[in-house]
Amino acid sequence: MSIEIANESGVEVDTDAVLAVARHALDEMGVNPLAELSVLLVDIDYMTELNHRWMGGDGPTDVLAFPMDEGSVDHGPGESAPAGGEPALLGDIVLCPEVAAKQAATAGHASADELHLLTVHGVLHLLGYDHAEPEEEREMFALQARLLASWRSTRTQ
Repeated sequence: MSIEIANESGVEVDTDAVLAVARHALDEMGVNPLAELSVLLVDIDYMTELNHRWMGGDGPTDVLAFPMDEGSVDHGPGESAPAGGEPALLGDIVLCPEVAAKQAATAGHASADELHLLTVHGVLHLLGYDHAEPEEEREMFALQARLLASWRSTRTQ
């Protein structure tokens, strides 16, 4: 699994942990090991711009996921490797650590925990999960919680 991470947020972040939780989520979801993912951490101004440009939103958001062309995603072990052995390009996850820190304070947990949650959330969006409808939300958030719990249990062993 190839995961690239770039921290352009100006905030110190444990990028190794962000990479680890992304890798865990992808592994648990059975994503082809040749898949490629990009994670970008940005500041509030850039996240505000991205949110406005791509989602029509006002102000910054916590996470955005930009999947690559749906046809290029290998969703799991039941599918063969992409033609020619080329890695599947899952897409990009953009995180805003400053927004995550504010949300973490409101929720009463660590900023790092919020970033891990948002990373898994972004991975699930790249894999086609959504939360626009109540049933979709229940499914996605339950899966997100299971992935985070299993990742945390591997870190304490």
